[in-house]
Amino acid sequence: MSKRQKRLRPSLLKANPELFGQRNQGAMRLIHWFRSDLRITDNTSLLAACSAAKRGVVAVYVVSPEEWASHDMAPIQVDYRLRALAVVAEDLKELNIPLRVLVVKKQAQIPDMLVKLAAEVEADGICFNREYEIDEARRDQRVMDAFTRVGLRATGYVDQTALPPELPRTGSGTYFTVFTPFKKAWLKAMDAGHPICVGGRPKKQEKISGLVSDEVPSDVNGFSQHIDEATRLKLWPAGEHVAQQWLKEFVSKRGKAYKDQRDIPSVAGTSKLSPALAIGTISPRQCILAAMEANAGKADGGEPGLSHWISEVIWREFYVHVTVGFPRVCMNRAFKRATDRIEWNYDEKQFEAWKQGMTGYPIVDAAMRQLNSTGWMHNRLRMVAAMFLTKDLFIDWRWGEKYFMQNLIDGFLASNNGGWQWSASTGTDAAPYFRIFNPISQSEKFDPQGAFIRHYVPELKSLSSDEIHDPEPLTRSRCCYPMPIVDHSKARDRVFAAFKAADPSTPEPSHLS
Repeated sequence: MSKRQKRLRPSLLKANPELFGQRNQGAMRLIHWFRSDLRITDNTSLLAACSAAKRGVVAVYVVSPEEWASHDMAPIQVDYRLRALAVVAEDLKELNIPLRVLVVKKQAQIPDMLVKLAAEVEADGICFNREYEIDEARRDQRVMDAFTRVGLRATGYVDQTALPPELPRTGSGTYFTVFTPFKKAWLKAMDAGHPICVGGRPKKQEKISGLVSDEVPSDVNGFSQHIDEATRLKLWPAGEHVAQQWLKEFVSKRGKAYKDQRDIPSVAGTSKLSPALAIGTISPRQCILAAMEANAGKADGGEPGLSHWISEVIWREFYVHVTVGFPRVCMNRAFKRATDRIEWNYDEKQFEAWKQGMTGYPIVDAAMRQLNSTGWMHNRLRMVAAMFLTKDLFIDWRWGEKYFMQNLIDGFLASNNGGWQWSASTGTDAAPYFRIFNPISQSEKFDPQGAFIRHYVPELKSLSSDEIHDPEPLTRSRCCYPMPIVDHSKARDRVFAAFKAADPSTPEPSHLS
């Protein structure tokens, strides 16, 4: 290819597809586009590209601050992604696969920039693993259209989920809206011809003459950190090698106790693999297969802890399934259409108290402070904090969903949205509207000695296990801890009235959970 062709503007590339015609007739060179699949092992698209491309594979990663900001990506996740990408770059170097890093100012520029890259590296097409949020799906379609216009191939693969999210269907062919029947259909599909298989690592390829890798940036403008580097590195080491080791240790040492310990925030009872799954340093296939191997080959049944953890991974599959089948959940819309009419409370002062962990409910405040100081929150406490915001304060779930995404290292739209809509009783398979977690009883049940509260609400650390869950007014004053900002006992009536007003067919609640 001439230097002139390498310098062609994207608009000219679109208008002149004949420039690419001859390369399609011989051995191929392909681009693999890394996104939320930051690993070499068991990477569906990368393995397919390496198998098909006889003239070699070129990898690319697109730094897209506008896109990330519009989707509320947390600064700590940006940092985590870049550190994982640096690990990918080292692994690619061993395979002689060059890595190009493109920085785009506008998301709309991505298709043209990738087509231009294809011209520069003399590639015959691009491969990537599909993403399912509506903006990402539209972006990918624009990329495929741009490549097709210039006579190049573009292929998307299933990798973010263990099974294609469109695959499990109800008997009438529709998408599921309840988890339990989805899980049964998912397990049936796996047994009936979609077994969970984990791919290996690509083979080393011949060096591509004249192509060198770009440096991986260490930070991105607009994503300033409030969590110090030492904490990030200690809590969240990045890369697939760490993720694989964490998976191995969880399955072998803590997996069997998972069901009993998963709800206790002061105990390391969860896998903490959600950040790795969110950015793809490990695949759901690897997770499910490792747990099945430790569970005598069973995805359901067997060891209660391991089978329950597999079920949690299938919950992630379910939420992606809902995202595909009901894209309105990606658009700030409630899954239950009637609940879009609810008149939420928009008290910014109460919302700020919730964000800062100053609500006067110790378990809620401990949860929020854990999020703010580590970029992660224990799953049981995510439900407690979310239900407190949406039921006790009756603040719009979208405010909470956004704040979590802006601060979670494992922010993943499908799961985050699904969890928030469950808590707010607006979503698929949601908690009944009259289910309102009592934050005090939740605290007494899951943090009985107050160990978690003492760690994250140190002003209460001297209190007894009996008093720490709901300190007396004088004790609060002495500890400089606020009074409750809302009366939990009054939440039920406000919730019922609002749901009844939005949907007159709402039945009278029979109990309070």
